[in-house]
Amino acid sequence: MKKWIWLMLLVLMAIAVVGSRGSTFFQQRSLPAIVESIPVKTRQPQAELKKVDSAPQVSADKLLNHIQKLNFQRYTTKERSLTRTYITTELRKLGWKPKLEKFSEGVNIFAERPGTNKAAKAILVGAHYDTVALSFGADDNASGIAVVLEVARLLGSRPTPRTLQLAFFDKEEAGLLGSRAFVSKTARLQNLGGAIVMDMVGYACYTSGCQKYPAGLPVTPPSDKGDFLAVVGDTEHLPLLNAFQNSQMLASTALNKQESMPAVLTVPIPFKGLLTPDTLRSDHAPFWYQGVGAVLVTDTANLRTPHYHKPSDVPATIERSFFTGTAQIVVNTTTALLEKNEVLETQPPSPDFSQTIKNQFT
Repeated sequence: MKKWIWLMLLVLMAIAVVGSRGSTFFQQRSLPAIVESIPVKTRQPQAELKKVDSAPQVSADKLLNHIQKLNFQRYTTKERSLTRTYITTELRKLGWKPKLEKFSEGVNIFAERPGTNKAAKAILVGAHYDTVALSFGADDNASGIAVVLEVARLLGSRPTPRTLQLAFFDKEEAGLLGSRAFVSKTARLQNLGGAIVMDMVGYACYTSGCQKYPAGLPVTPPSDKGDFLAVVGDTEHLPLLNAFQNSQMLASTALNKQESMPAVLTVPIPFKGLLTPDTLRSDHAPFWYQGVGAVLVTDTANLRTPHYHKPSDVPATIERSFFTGTAQIVVNTTTALLEKNEVLETQPPSPDFSQTIKNQFT
């Protein structure tokens, strides 16, 4: 009799388990959305917490000071030269040895801090430094420059397995000319594991409906406001994109209590953006077409800010809390990536497809 009772209990338990998972077993699994929202409340394994929690804290004052010092148009040859002088001077103060890399239309700035593991591929952090005519470019892109300089300050003397590279691209506004010239040196790309490119990371809006979205791009936004950070990456290098997800989901212990990190919207793009050309508008795109994983970190530019490419893009429009939180997310993610050695490539495309899309861009 006892055996029958136990058998009945086991059957009931089995039915209960199957019933509780019925929606998973019998519901047709939907295709992954092109844009994914970050479930902020999800906790990560403790090992991950320790690594990212050890990231150094950004300084809001230093970040905003860079934007104030760059409060001028950076369009003419002379203006861009003054910008390069500022960037290289700041890097040298921090112990870096920046190099000027000339190309036919302009000059890029490059610097490198070697890692402790020569076999580990490098991580590059970059931003463009030029503006369009008549714009002071506080958000576009002094904000990106400031974050790269903060990464240089915080991680320049920090020993990590991976090499840290910094790049400041010229002539982005003229058609991504600086980043195209940068990736044309294919030898340097062989040891590059991934690139983090920032283009406009300082503007937020908190009114419902102030955030717009590209036509034809399905999204699941964290809110109906422009208070989140977008990170756009190619589906061939999802671990690089997921690094931002992992970093952002942690408690903001690295920030002051007055500051907080914004929500992150990760945007995995298939086919290197051929179906979504709006995602190819910044310096990450040339890396994609050379087979290097790259993410664009952005406040979504003209989809949010009314100051895009206008004289009104001035330091006063930078939202301090959002900007500081964004910088901390970048520092957290960069730190985590530098301390790891795993491959960031999801799956290499077929050679024929790679050549086809490369021809589309070159």
